Amino acid sequence: MNTNNSQFTKYEDNNNVWLSQKNNQEFNFTDYGVTPTILESEAQVGQSMLNELYSTAASKEGDINIALLGGRGAQELHRLLGALAKSTKEDSLLARLNVFTQDALAPMGMSNGFSFVRDFERILGDDFFKKIKSFTPMRTDTKDLESALIEYLNKLEALGGLDIFFIGHGPEENHASHLAYIKPFSGAQSHHVAGIIPISSSILEHHISKFKAGGSVVNTSDEKECRSAKYILTLGPAAILQAKKIVQSVVDADSSPAKIKTYANVLNTQLSSNKEEAMQQLNTNPGLWIKLHPNAKSFVLPSLGL
Repeated sequence: MNTNNSQFTKYEDNNNVWLSQKNNQEFNFTDYGVTPTILESEAQVGQSMLNELYSTAASKEGDINIALLGGRGAQELHRLLGALAKSTKEDSLLARLNVFTQDALAPMGMSNGFSFVRDFERILGDDFFKKIKSFTPMRTDTKDLESALIEYLNKLEALGGLDIFFIGHGPEENHASHLAYIKPFSGAQSHHVAGIIPISSSILEHHISKFKAGGSVVNTSDEKECRSAKYILTLGPAAILQAKKIVQSVVDADSSPAKIKTYANVLNTQLSSNKEEAMQQLNTNPGLWIKLHPNAKSFVLPSLGL
């Protein structure tokens, strides 16, 4: 792919490919911290996430651009949205939504049962996708992943960027974590809007087991194709930092106990005032990127032990 004639530049670091906007402005590194809101149930987390959507809808006119969170973290939110879509109660709100995915395994057929898109369709339901204004997934069924990712980013940029980035917290080794799929030591920097990350067999195993446990409809051919995926497409730090609001949810520490220590590590780590040292901290533990956003909410359950 030739990026010279586009608004994006490409940067490679140890087989990680990162895309940046040519007109990107320098980011001011300020540690705003994280103040978790502890709720009693997953249902309450889902309702709180929905309330953040309502709040955004009330504070602006026109379209609302959101990035959906895959996996367990937002399933209650998706069930609530699916139920609303079956009624006419919030049709005017749904009609304003431009919905984006935030990460994906690739290459993989878009109809594969192990894709987040299929999981979104399963829980949100057909009525939701019929009523929203647009749905833009990351394309995973093409040989030119970079061009497809740039097409996705161009649409997101044309619509004005994300109003809400619904995000999770993924555990990594050495009490580190990932956001979206910004992996430790992947070289992600503040101006990187999206990336293509090499995938490991352990990530594939975790992904497959998570989807099976979550009730996704899958088959052996889907699993075989999923196991042959080579990359993770992911939104990068710039997409997180430029979103107008971050809404994080962490609800599965009971089944993923590593999150107890990895979330605490994010909570208790103070980012250095020295930019180079802060970048080293962020590269080692990308979960820390959330602390640089001035408007971030983090909804968690008591199972995190806070």
